[in-house]
Amino acid sequence: MIREQYGLDRIIKLASNENPIGSSPKGIAAAKESYHDIQLYPDGGLMLRSKLAKLYEVKLDNVVVGNGSESILANIVRTFMCDDEEVLTVAGTFIGIYVAAWSRGVKLVAMPLKDFHYDLEAMADAITPKTKIIYLSNPNNPTGTYFTKREFEKFMTRVPTRTLVILDEAYCEYAQEFDDYPDSMTYRLDNVITLRTFSKAYGLASVRIGYGFAHEDLCRNVLKVKLPFEPSSIAQAAGAGALDDTEFLTFTQKTNHDGRLAMPKLYDELGLTYVPSAANFFMLPFDTEEKALKFSDDLERRGVIVRPLRGFMLPHCVRITIGTPEQNEFLAEALRDMCMARA
Repeated sequence: MIREQYGLDRIIKLASNENPIGSSPKGIAAAKESYHDIQLYPDGGLMLRSKLAKLYEVKLDNVVVGNGSESILANIVRTFMCDDEEVLTVAGTFIGIYVAAWSRGVKLVAMPLKDFHYDLEAMADAITPKTKIIYLSNPNNPTGTYFTKREFEKFMTRVPTRTLVILDEAYCEYAQEFDDYPDSMTYRLDNVITLRTFSKAYGLASVRIGYGFAHEDLCRNVLKVKLPFEPSSIAQAAGAGALDDTEFLTFTQKTNHDGRLAMPKLYDELGLTYVPSAANFFMLPFDTEEKALKFSDDLERRGVIVRPLRGFMLPHCVRITIGTPEQNEFLAEALRDMCMARA
């Protein structure tokens, strides 16, 4: 539609933080092999749960899988929230937590960000007896910022054991190069539920497969709410195959690392404000929502699709995925053309 609307020869999508280099070849091969059994119902995730348990040296009962980490997130809210309880998070994080809370009809307490970071100290102060779930995204989508090991450890000393912390690590593969990044799997806290996905670094967004780790009692209750045949056999196979594809993951991380170093130079050159990122995207804040929407529209007219962030409670901001070197250069040409048109 955009191609025809603006008469474009080429379009690149840098809106949804998909893997720009494609999908794990081993994941694709495993998914194709699973086609031979698609007449059979899937096993409810048992195969992939077993593989994840072995890989991370946990018990099978500590693992859940689902149709993307967002599905698991929604099931957690459905499982543990009562009508008079509250979800605590921030205004400016993954939209999935807003949808899950609102669809359940519970109160969502959204604290302000501090310099586009989670203000964990202020969030700890906001905990009340009604706070049942705290949602943290690290690195945070859509800002790209992260909180450190020290900040997380201090925060957890103030979280009551009755309160569940959902630690969404959808972009953890991109942040692991930072020494002070708090990988939740090194803590194994009883009231923390880790969420991860195959959609980003492994490039399996289309098949919808995610996973989580938690205390066995928490997992047992989440599994009671999950649809019985979720996820599909094809999705499980793709995820299992991708876990073996260390070469693809390393290449993905290297490509993203190089782009994460290169793109700020472009933004500085053009006088664009950006937020430093530990993920596979950058967020650009503007003075007003009107300016953010015009920036997004001007890029779209030049064949670059990016994401305005009204739905993430950051209406004056735009998120741009880090692409391949070729895609990043195409973006650079579009941005330079926009600057020349305004001169």
